[in-house]
Amino acid sequence: MNQKNEFNEKNAISGIKIFLESFGLDLKSDGLSDTPKRIVKAYKEFLSGDPALNKEILATEFVEEYEDMVNIIDIPFISICEHHFLPFWGKVHVSYLPKGKVVGLSKIARLVDNVSKQPQIQERMTRQIAQILQDVLETDGVAVVVKGEHSCLSFRGIKKTGAQLITSSMKGNFRDDAKTRNEFMSMITLN
Repeated sequence: MNQKNEFNEKNAISGIKIFLESFGLDLKSDGLSDTPKRIVKAYKEFLSGDPALNKEILATEFVEEYEDMVNIIDIPFISICEHHFLPFWGKVHVSYLPKGKVVGLSKIARLVDNVSKQPQIQERMTRQIAQILQDVLETDGVAVVVKGEHSCLSFRGIKKTGAQLITSSMKGNFRDDAKTRNEFMSMITLN
């Protein structure tokens, strides 16, 4: 959760109660009496990412002479779209070309988790993950591809369940060298 403003659970629950009651729901009924608390607990988890930690998560690096592509594919994520405050979810595929430094695989998964647990749009989330990896690891290149399904497209409005948004961000050699980019893209499509 963004630590700039302190979380106020009492206000959050009060706000959810007002919201639900405005739809004519009876919050005294057995099924709904604890719903405001459950919603606040869920969104507290959904929004637990902290932008201040984005670079810190990757702080433990290892010196390793490895010059070939490092790929981590199918990292699952769930995020909240900042436009409708509905979830979107999917998988993130990451690749980087180390330049004397590698990072533990769990660190990249933690970075994806932290960035996705901030109110987002998929395009920005994709770019942020790539830029943070590029800045911290000082690589020869970073590639990030995100495939996501969005509640706002699937369950409301046009109601196109199963439609996916695919976004990518390419840095360094992945942007400049078609052969490198194509090698990464072929690895993620093998899956």
